[in-house]
This record gives sequence, C-alpha cells and structure tokens, in this order.
Amino acid sequence: MAIKSSQTLVSEALQEIKTISSEDAHKMFKDNMCNLIDIRDIRELQKEGQVEGANHIPRGMLEFWLDPESIYFKEGKLDLKKEMVLFCAGGLRSALAAKSLKDMGFEKVSHIDGGFGAIKQSKFKII
Repeated sequence: MAIKSSQTLVSEALQEIKTISSEDAHKMFKDNMCNLIDIRDIRELQKEGQVEGANHIPRGMLEFWLDPESIYFKEGKLDLKKEMVLFCAGGLRSALAAKSLKDMGFEKVSHIDGGFGAIKQSKFKII
C-alpha cells in the first residue's frame, strides 16, 4: 500500500484553495471582512507571539469548533458569513486546514502564504 506524503497532500490542497498574501489578509482584517484564524499550537503562540485580534483555534479542534452540530461548536465566536483566513507558522498546516473547511462546505476560505513568518514582516501587530 502506497501512502501519500504530507508534501503531496499539501500540494493537492494548494491546487484547491485560495492563497493570499499577508498584505491582502491585513487589508481584509482591517476592513472587518474576515475571521483571522491562527491554527498554531498554544506553545507556538506563547513562544513566538500572536497577532492582535486574531482568533486562536488549534489545528486539532478547527473542524469541531466550526461545526454547528458538534458539541465543541463555539457559538458566536466567529462570523460564519465572513471569509475564514487561516494561518499557521509557515503555511503547510493552514493549507490542509483550508482544504478541510472547503470540504466541510465553507465557501469563503483562504490561507496566508508564508504563515506567521510572513505576517511578522507585514503590518499586523504582534503581541
């Protein structure tokens, strides 16, 4: 049995999802047009800092927190009508996560190219 590599999964996801720059994400965030979602592990946030105003949803809980039928659903945490803009440390996990949200039926989903590394070089405020 041949298994797909994680890189293959990421490559396939990137063909199906929308990738945006940190600058585009900042404009959307500033204009209140999206939910900015940090899917990094809590230890990464504690070590590297976080984006002021971003929602933290750990990668392992993303689908459960955004599923209205799940017991873990976070009612009112996000505006489900707005675009979901995901990011991780470098853009690999967020690509897979964005594909997963698209598979769930979310239509307005994107991820930030370069992840938190790119965000730190942009206009976002890191706290």
